[in-house]
Amino acid sequence: MSGPRNPERLSAWILAGIAAAEGWWVVENFVYNPRGLVAYLGFTPARSGNATGWFLAVLVTGFFVWVSARLPAVRANLFRPSFLKLLALVVAVTAGILEEVIFRKWVMDYLQARSIGPIVQVLGSGLLFGVAHGVWGLLGRSLRAAGSATVATGILGAALAVVYVMSGRSLAPCIATHFLINALLEPGLVLAAMSGQMGKWENVHK
Repeated sequence: MSGPRNPERLSAWILAGIAAAEGWWVVENFVYNPRGLVAYLGFTPARSGNATGWFLAVLVTGFFVWVSARLPAVRANLFRPSFLKLLALVVAVTAGILEEVIFRKWVMDYLQARSIGPIVQVLGSGLLFGVAHGVWGLLGRSLRAAGSATVATGILGAALAVVYVMSGRSLAPCIATHFLINALLEPGLVLAAMSGQMGKWENVHK
């Protein structure tokens, strides 16, 4: 048998682990300074971005969901209520916040502070985001799947980086996009990795 014996149980452990690992930062900062965190994330009138950034965020969300829904596991779990979907919603909150803080605000602002232009910022943010998510393919025991996951999430990371720049460096539209993508596509993407579908991304039809 090439795949795991119980992909749903393994997916539940993975999602719970992600929620716990990424949730501590969100919870700690919210408890310590809730107003400061909300402002830092861009969810105040003065920091919420602009119409261009939010328009691009909608386009990125729609496109990535449409492409990912070609995977059967994703398509089957887009709206299906389940315990895995509940875990996915928790991950959507924690990952949507912390990963955008790390890969957009920290990485891109660090590069900007060193007089590195927006093109390199976008490419660097996307590259790091893709590499960090290549593990999804490795969970499916396939280097090809790891490569597919890295490229797909790298493109998403670069797109979110463009949203960050075009919105006036507001995290709010990036977080909203990341949340919606995770909420809709998880647990389907994890299950796809478990069943080896990641490596066949380009061959999956509607």
